[in-house]
Amino acid sequence: MATETKSAVAAEISSGNWQAGVVGGVVGALAMGGLVLAMNAPTLAVAIPSLYALAPPPNPGLGMVVHVSHGAVLGVAFAAAVGALDPKSTGKVVGLGVAWGVATWVVLAALLMPLWLSAVGSPASPPFPNFAPPSLLWHVVYGGVLGGVYAATADAL
Repeated sequence: MATETKSAVAAEISSGNWQAGVVGGVVGALAMGGLVLAMNAPTLAVAIPSLYALAPPPNPGLGMVVHVSHGAVLGVAFAAAVGALDPKSTGKVVGLGVAWGVATWVVLAALLMPLWLSAVGSPASPPFPNFAPPSLLWHVVYGGVLGGVYAATADAL
């Protein structure tokens, strides 16, 4: 009679857990999306769906779907960064999340998004570059929540 032994290996924060990245990215994008709706609804209703020719007319629900999808994908990239950098504490993971939020603001929101919206002829095309302080706040919240949720769920997923 043969016996089989299985061992479970818990995911560590340093493993780059992509599932925790998706969950953190979705929760972070929802938190950020709530701030965007409260502070500047046209960004979510027109600008974000315009990236894919889904607006006008304004559609905040569709904008939120696109935004949360972006957040999930960026959460997976964040998980890869965590795996590569191997932060040793929850605080460092959250700090890395905030830095990730700032990086996404600079590269994606301030530089790429204005060019992309201009290229597709969006009525919501901002000036280039678009280093808007409210957008920085939104992205810092995204990154902080992403990092916190990632740290809290990496061992469980």
